Amino acid sequence: MTLTAEATCLPGGPVQGLPPSVESWSLARARQTFQALEAWLLSEEARHLPLHEVEREQESRGREVPRLLLEAHVAHRGWGEVGPALQVQAGGPQDEPVCHRHRRLDPRHPQTIFGQIRVDRLGYCHPRAVTVHPLDEQLHLPHRSFSSELQRRLVKAAVQGPFQEAVERVEEATGVRVPKRSAQQGVQEAACDFEAFYQGRRPPPEAQTGPILVGSVDGKGIPMVKVQPASRVVRRGKGQKANQKRMGVVATVYPQRPRIRSPEEVIENLFDLEQRRGKTEGETSPPPGRPEYKRVWASLRKGKAGVIEEMAQELERRDPQGKKDWVVLTDGERALQKTVRARLPGICLVLDFQHALSKLWQAAYAFHEEGSPQAHAWVRERALRILRGEVSQVVKGMRQSATKRKLTASRRKVVETAAAYFYRNRAHMQDQKYLQKGWPIATGVVEGACKNLVKDRMERSGMRWTAEMAEAILKLRATYLSKDFEEYWAFHLQQEHARLYPPGYWRAVNSVEEK
Repeated sequence: MTLTAEATCLPGGPVQGLPPSVESWSLARARQTFQALEAWLLSEEARHLPLHEVEREQESRGREVPRLLLEAHVAHRGWGEVGPALQVQAGGPQDEPVCHRHRRLDPRHPQTIFGQIRVDRLGYCHPRAVTVHPLDEQLHLPHRSFSSELQRRLVKAAVQGPFQEAVERVEEATGVRVPKRSAQQGVQEAACDFEAFYQGRRPPPEAQTGPILVGSVDGKGIPMVKVQPASRVVRRGKGQKANQKRMGVVATVYPQRPRIRSPEEVIENLFDLEQRRGKTEGETSPPPGRPEYKRVWASLRKGKAGVIEEMAQELERRDPQGKKDWVVLTDGERALQKTVRARLPGICLVLDFQHALSKLWQAAYAFHEEGSPQAHAWVRERALRILRGEVSQVVKGMRQSATKRKLTASRRKVVETAAAYFYRNRAHMQDQKYLQKGWPIATGVVEGACKNLVKDRMERSGMRWTAEMAEAILKLRATYLSKDFEEYWAFHLQQEHARLYPPGYWRAVNSVEEK
């Protein structure tokens, strides 16, 4: 059955190119397709096929049924006729509205998750203005040729893995092939409402969250597309990198409940793994304070100051009355600490204990052989003293030991670097007080965010990013990892609808004579 164009007159003027009822045609085709699928499933041919082949064939043949039903549903909703004419506010508020008196059928063929469908909509025209289609607004059709649901699946797949894999996943699930470039463009457009979403979002109920509010910032390199074509290099020299990276700044904010521990308990968890494994079931430790309502995000373009500003705003949004204990964890980078101090004066900065521990291991290998029991015991003893608040004594002892043992210049430099790091950050290493209050002393959450948000998606083999695409992926992947993706997507569709079809853009005119 084929659709033929015909002219039909409606009140207010002729509508050109109007087809017969698409609704009845699509419903009839859907019934025929279903009957054909049913006949094939009960045929002799299908009886001799393995079940997995029947599954694939049924899925392939069965996709046409929901496609035709969706097309019939759209046709059942009409052409979007709202009157004989429209009065459109094409320019600014001071401009005179334009009356669109001419009407014509203007079919559209969007790609949906079931395949391409036909949407017959009425277009209200004016020679010097853009045609208006009320049905597009009623159906919430996007400006792209892909339906919003198809775009949602593409974007969600793209933030989880490479674009090519995302396109293949969607095609396997729906049978619809979307060009890779279209998927990339859709991702960039979908990220435009990220800031507005979180700025207007209501914080979680205060009674449901812990009394500690934690923020943390860190950096992670992202491989970038080179501005100039790469020249052939037989062998890279010292310091030369295979690709150019730009630093993406990663931030987390979350409340948690106190987890009070002693320095000895922390050391036992870090060093006495075998002893902890030998504990009986009755000696289980209390559950740790875990992050609640955690939000993670990152930016390539905003830099440290921009992301720290967003972190401060998130802290203020979550605790506007300042009733909770605010804690910001850093890895000791001076620029980060200075920026946090400038934006949040009086905030309690806590140095990540894992970074401090890594400096201890570096110094231990200057005194003892790498991997030796002596190095292990040396680190354990000084780590415990640091947790007890004896940072200055540890620094003094390290420097005296380096002098007494007459270390070589290179080994002494390693020890002095670690000692200077501890001395510079001694004000942020009051770990005994932090542990007594149940505060966190490690940046495991933001370190995990650096891995999950950036590394796992953006540092795969051969990946190179433009600044625009990297920023879009970081934003959308952040909503996904923060478990906000579905809520964000609903907000994005609302904002996109308001941009495409602003309220008051047009109004129906009761008669063609009315202006």
